[in-house]
Amino acid sequence: MPLFLIETTIPDPKQLDWIRDSLFDVAISSGANLVEARNTATRDRLFLVFEHDHEEFLGTTILLVDPSAEIAEVRLVGSTVEEVRRSGGGNFLAEWDFPDDLYMDAYLTAKAEKLPLYDEVAEVEFKRTYVREDMGKCLCFYDAECEEDVVLARKIVDTPVDRVSELE
Repeated sequence: MPLFLIETTIPDPKQLDWIRDSLFDVAISSGANLVEARNTATRDRLFLVFEHDHEEFLGTTILLVDPSAEIAEVRLVGSTVEEVRRSGGGNFLAEWDFPDDLYMDAYLTAKAEKLPLYDEVAEVEFKRTYVREDMGKCLCFYDAECEEDVVLARKIVDTPVDRVSELE
C-alpha cells in the first residue's frame, strides 16, 4: 500500500495536539492506516505518515482540516512499516531538499553505498528515511545526543542537510 507524508506547520504550539488529532481522525475515517506521527520539540512542525490506497481522497480529506498541509507520496528506506510501527525511534530529523537534477535511482544507489559509513559515527544511529516520490526532499530519522552529531554524521556519509530538528 502506498505511503503518504502529511507535513504541516503549526501556527501556535498550543494547537499541536488538536491539529494532530484532527488530521489523524480524518485520515483514519478516509481509510488510512497510521505508520507514525512525529513533531518537532518546538511543536511548530508536524509529520504524519499514513498508508492509503488513494492519494486524492486522502489529500482532499486532509486539506479540509488543514488547507496548509503538504501531502506527498513517500518511499520508506532503511526500515519496514512494521519496524517503524513497532519501535519508531529517532530523536532527530534531518531534511534535505533535493537538487532538481537528482533522480530516485541515483539517490537510492548512493544511499545504499553510503549506509555502512554510519558505522564510523558511534554517536549517531540511523533509523530510517522517507524519500518523496516527487524527489522534493528526504526526511532522515536518527538517534543522537545532539544536533551537532547528526550534522557530523551527514558530513561523514557525504550527504547534505538543509534542516535538523529535535523531535519530541
